[in-house]
This record gives sequence, C-alpha cells and structure tokens, in this order.
Amino acid sequence: MNVQIVIDSAADLPKDIQEQYQIESVPLIVHLDDQDYLDGETIESTTVYHAMRDGKSPKTAQATPDSFQKVFAKHAKQGKAIIYLAFSSELSGTYQSAVIARDQVLEEYPEADIYVIDTKAASMGCGLIAYHVAELAQQGAEVQDILDLANHFVNNIEHIFTVDDLEYLYRGGRVSRTQAFVGSLLKIKPLLHVEEGKLVPLEKIRGSKKVLRRMVDLMQERGKDFDQQTIAITHGDDAENANKLKELIQEELNPNKVIVHSIGSAIGAHAGPGTIALFFLNEVKK
Repeated sequence: MNVQIVIDSAADLPKDIQEQYQIESVPLIVHLDDQDYLDGETIESTTVYHAMRDGKSPKTAQATPDSFQKVFAKHAKQGKAIIYLAFSSELSGTYQSAVIARDQVLEEYPEADIYVIDTKAASMGCGLIAYHVAELAQQGAEVQDILDLANHFVNNIEHIFTVDDLEYLYRGGRVSRTQAFVGSLLKIKPLLHVEEGKLVPLEKIRGSKKVLRRMVDLMQERGKDFDQQTIAITHGDDAENANKLKELIQEELNPNKVIVHSIGSAIGAHAGPGTIALFFLNEVKK
C-alpha cells in the first residue's frame, strides 16, 4: 500500500479493523492514580470506567508531537503518502501536535506527502472515516481520490449520543453544575451531537427507555440510504444497551453493516460509563 492511513486512539477503531487495513494509531495519554498511560496500549477502558464509578476523575492529554513525528518519519522514509485523520481540533490539541510533527518531518523529507485532516469528529465518527478511507487506500486508489472520500465523510458524518450521568460532562466542562444536578435529580438523559467539531446539546429525554427509541428516530430524520452504509455504535461499558440499539436499527432501517465497539479510555474519561453513541452518514457518496 503506497498510502499509509494514520489515526489517533480517540477514533475508537476496533483493533481487528486496524490490523486488516494496516492503519497505524497514535495514542492519547490518560492520567489516573498519579500515573500516565497510553490509551489503548497500557490501559484498558474498563479500568477507567471502574475508577470513575469509584468516584475518581481520570484526566487526558493530547498525543505528543514526538509520537507523531516517529510515525510520520517512518512512513516518509519508505516513500509512502501519509494521511492522518485527526480527532476534532475543537476537543483536543492532538491535531495541532500532528501539524507540528508534519512540519518537522518535512524538513527532513521535503518530498514527502503528509496530509493532516481535522475530521471534526470523535470516537467512531472518526473511526468510520478511517475505516472507509483505509479500505479505498488498500484497493490502490490515488491519493486525491482518498482525500476526496475523507472530506465527504468529514462533511457528512453524524454523531448522536447520550450519557448515563451528567456529572462526567460537568467535570469535563461540557455542562454547568446546575444542569448536572437537576439532570441527575430528574433522571433526565441528555442527547447530544457534534457540530463543527464541538459537542452541542440536542434534547433532554426523561427516562432511559425512551432514549434509544429517540436515537433511532433522529437517525431516520437525519440520514438516508442506510442499506448502503456502515453504521457504528460505541458504548461506555454498556454492551447491553448498545446491542439493543443495534437491534432496533437493524429491524427498522436495515443498514448494510453495524459495528459495535467499546469507547476507549481517552473518550471514556470524559463521557463516562453508560455512554451510548451512534454514528452514520447524512449523505452517501455515489
């Protein structure tokens, strides 16, 4: 493959897909119990979720320029074009780390083709983009065709997600103290989405049973051509509800494929256990 696809660990892309398409992942950093860990490499997401249930507040840090520099330099030396699909720059400084690394590598390898793309996406929103882009790259497509597909996904990927406890979003600065308190008191489940790379509230649903139903309704309102799509569902240590959502979608919308996967440590440290997220396209590239 003459084009190397690179992601970061916030893409939450299953390891088997990474291996199948030779996608390289750069880890974000998770800080827990006075130690730093590499997301997806030296810490499991279940460890983070258990810690959060015990009242701990793990922190995260962007992937470092040095970690990107090593990856970019390795593939530039081999003469490969490099396409890095970054976690939203509105949610992390990881994109900027990659830009710094790209400029460093271009000093050493000025002829290298290194593309750093802000996906404006998170979790499997970014992961789905990488999955399809890497599939095209493995087929031997030209770089420009791969970039065109990536940009189509960036412009048309939808995120709809809910969290089990607003407290975690409060700790991450996503909702106010009052919203978190009132939401917990009234058993309100928030629905959020991602707009221009930022987390934006959509609706408040009272009662967890109604949430999955509403997620399917919103998917139907916002998307189309599901029989031509791969849908992704990620969860924060809640496979039961993730699979319930999968069953609803398969019964009603008949998607081409559904990937269900756990949310990694970096995203999970902010969203918390019980998060359910849904990703799909609002327009399929013909």
